[in-house]
Amino acid sequence: MTQRSATLELACDLISRPSVTPEDAGCQAMMCERLEALGFTIDHMPFEEVTNFWARRNQEGPVLCFAGHTDVVPTGPIERWKTPPFEPTIIDGQLHGRGAADMKGSIAAFMTALDRFVAKHPDHKGSIALLITSDEEGPYVNGTTRVIDTLEARNEKITWAIVGEPSSTTLVGDVIKNGRRGSLGATLKVKGVQGHVAYPHLVRNPIHEFAPALAELSQTEWDQGNDFFPPTSFQVSNINAGTGATNVVPGEVEVKFNFRFSTEVTDTELRTRVESILEKHNVQYEIEWNLSGQPFLTAAGDLVDAARDAIRSVTGRETELSTSGGTSDGRFIAPTGAQVVELGPVNATIHKIDENVSVADLDTLSEIYEQVMINLLTDA
Repeated sequence: MTQRSATLELACDLISRPSVTPEDAGCQAMMCERLEALGFTIDHMPFEEVTNFWARRNQEGPVLCFAGHTDVVPTGPIERWKTPPFEPTIIDGQLHGRGAADMKGSIAAFMTALDRFVAKHPDHKGSIALLITSDEEGPYVNGTTRVIDTLEARNEKITWAIVGEPSSTTLVGDVIKNGRRGSLGATLKVKGVQGHVAYPHLVRNPIHEFAPALAELSQTEWDQGNDFFPPTSFQVSNINAGTGATNVVPGEVEVKFNFRFSTEVTDTELRTRVESILEKHNVQYEIEWNLSGQPFLTAAGDLVDAARDAIRSVTGRETELSTSGGTSDGRFIAPTGAQVVELGPVNATIHKIDENVSVADLDTLSEIYEQVMINLLTDA
C-alpha cells in the first residue's frame, strides 16, 4: 500500500470532522496544537457561536497571512453521495468528502507547508500568521470580519494574505484570484392595491406597475468594466407575489436582486440609479439594501509576483489572474491595505454532491505555499 503524504493524512482528518457552518467540530483545536509546536502564539477569538483564531509566529513585519475556513456547506441528500460525505475516501486518485476542495484541502496544505518551511527556515524574516474562521459559508457576521476588526483596533496589520479558496479551473495553480467584484443585494417591495381581477378599476396591480421598471433595470448598462473586471451585472433571483388564487390581484410583489459590480461604479451610485429608475416609472416601493462586499483588487506587487513565481517553480505553469466568481473573506482583509490573492485547488466540485479534489494536487498546493513563503520571507 502506498504511504499517504502528510498533507493527505491531515486533509482526511479535517474532512472526517462534520463542521457544517458554524460548527468547527474540533478542527481548529487540532490546528492550534500543531501551530503552537511550531512556535506560533494563538489568539482565540470566538464571537457568539462562531469559532475563530489568529495565530502568529514572530512579531516583526512584514506579515504573511494564510486565511481560511474550517466550516463547510451542508451535504445535501446523503443518499446521493457515492460515499458518506464525512468519511474521506479516495476514488481514482480523487479525495472525496465535504470540504475536500472548499477548503479543508487548502488548510491541510497550509499546515504541512508551514511544517516544512519552519523546519528549514526557523529564523525567517517577518511574521507568518493564520486567520481561520468557522463562518465563511454562513452569515459571515462573526467570522473573519470580526477578527479583522479586532486586529485593526490594535493596529496589527497584514502585509500579504493568501486565501485558500479553490481558485484553480483545470489544473492547480492555473488561476489566481487577485480580486473580486463587489456584491450589492436588495429586497424590493412594490406596493399595489389588492382586489378582484374582474374589477380592474378598483385595484392597482404591482406586477404590472413594476414590469416597465424591471425591463429597464435588466437592459441598463451599468458600466463597461475595465482591464481587471467584467461589466457590472444585475440579476433578479426571486419574485414573489399573489395569494395563490387566480382571481385576485396581489397587493404587493417582492423582488430580490443582486449586483456584482466592478471598480468602475460605487454601491452608492448603483442605489441612486436603481431608485431613480423606480421613481421614473412611478413605482410605489420600499427597498432594503445589503452590501455584502466591496470590490477589491491586488493588481501587482510582491504577493502576486511571489505566487506566480511559486506556481511556475513547482508546476512549470504560467498563471492567469482573475476576478471572476463569488465573494470570499478576502473582501474583509483587502480594505486594511493588505495585498490579497486567492490560491487553492480546482473548484469544479465545490458545494456539489461528491465534492472531491485531486490527491496529487494537495501535495502540489503545499509545495506552492512553501515556495511563496521562501520567496517572501527568505533571501533565497
